[in-house]
Amino acid sequence: MVDVAIIGAGPAGLSAGLYASRMGLKSVIFEKLTPGGQITLSSEIENYPGVCDVKSGLELMQCWPNQAQKFGCEIVSHEVKSITKENDIFQIALDDTLQQAKAVIVATGASPKRAGFDNEEKFLGKGISTCAVCDGFFYRNQEVAVIGGGDTALEEALYLSSIASKVYLIHRRDKFRAAPATVNRVLQNPKIEILYNSVVQEAYGEDFVEGIKVNKAGELVDLKLPGVFVFVGNTKNTQILKNGDEFICKMCDDGSVCVDLNMNTSLQGLFAVGDIRSQAKKQVVCAAADGAVAALEAVRYLDK
Repeated sequence: MVDVAIIGAGPAGLSAGLYASRMGLKSVIFEKLTPGGQITLSSEIENYPGVCDVKSGLELMQCWPNQAQKFGCEIVSHEVKSITKENDIFQIALDDTLQQAKAVIVATGASPKRAGFDNEEKFLGKGISTCAVCDGFFYRNQEVAVIGGGDTALEEALYLSSIASKVYLIHRRDKFRAAPATVNRVLQNPKIEILYNSVVQEAYGEDFVEGIKVNKAGELVDLKLPGVFVFVGNTKNTQILKNGDEFICKMCDDGSVCVDLNMNTSLQGLFAVGDIRSQAKKQVVCAAADGAVAALEAVRYLDK
């Protein structure tokens, strides 16, 4: 049995593991993929406090696992299937075994949403991508499209503009939701063409994407290009909190986990941090702070 089990090794989970283990708790982090989380797919991080040089997400997260392990936190490559609580002890079901813990911090993050146009699933990985850093180099000196209007979409459009010959930025509204500084950089970039009030209707091609059809304010526009990048938000990864058809803690209307200011869920000893929790700000610094807060609160909970 461990004092605290942490599910997910992104910024929130690694921060929780660092703080929990440094305060003397026997801690373990379960991560089904590579530690670092979604932020490792980001091309540029320029707003993390104390990091003056622009870094990629992968570079920023490189030493975080080692820092947590230095204080005794164990990081295990395992997928968690479910979490239940019996007699004040949490039962964490893994692929082939069961881990017991006195407290649990869930930091499972979120997964990219689909834009919902025809043939999106058919061409996923065959011209349609949700990761510019992963797939941008395939389209060097070619035209590509980016779908979305938030910070991620604009940041990745800027990144792709350094690789592609032209980037079409397709947004369903007439203004962006991104940070003003990012919007200004996009507007000033001669390689980015913005299609406002536009929705992709379908992608077409044989084995790979050859183009997309876009409804631009009622006019059908045919863009012949081989690469489409979708950044339209995320879905919370909360499936492990389900016991049958019911969640083990209170959920909010938007699908996030309801928490208080100390990251407590409605189930004592269970904490939710990062992108899965209510009113998450979706910034690395905020996720890291969530993890630290939850670890401190876990210590207080276990002391009781």
